[in-house]
Amino acid sequence: MRISVICFVTLSLLPYLYAMSKKEKNRINVVYSTNPDFKFEEEGGHDQSTLPPAQQNLKVYLDRMGGGKLLSRVTGFVGTEADLNALGKLLKQKCGVGGNTKDGEILIQGDNRDKIVTLLTKEGYKIKKAGG
Repeated sequence: MRISVICFVTLSLLPYLYAMSKKEKNRINVVYSTNPDFKFEEEGGHDQSTLPPAQQNLKVYLDRMGGGKLLSRVTGFVGTEADLNALGKLLKQKCGVGGNTKDGEILIQGDNRDKIVTLLTKEGYKIKKAGG
């Protein structure tokens, strides 16, 4: 006879455990189980499909990073991480600069808002300049 132990997290400890472990953010309620067949419950919403470009409402911001450097930031993309990375790669290539995609945002080095707006408009996206 095999006995499995499951520990549940109280709501008061949840913020501390969230801060301690960023590796598996989407696991819910269970900290540890000795059952080898146990499957963790995961939050929903990660199977999000990408909306067509005409239904996307994107915004382009201009931010200042440390040292006074400028950064163009595209937000509002609804879709998969792979599609976000592909769009970020396209923008980086067309603008001729570096950048990154993280946390559902596309970060492009420098003040390239005008280029980004024209490129994404040609691709069929609805886009607005926001802030500054």
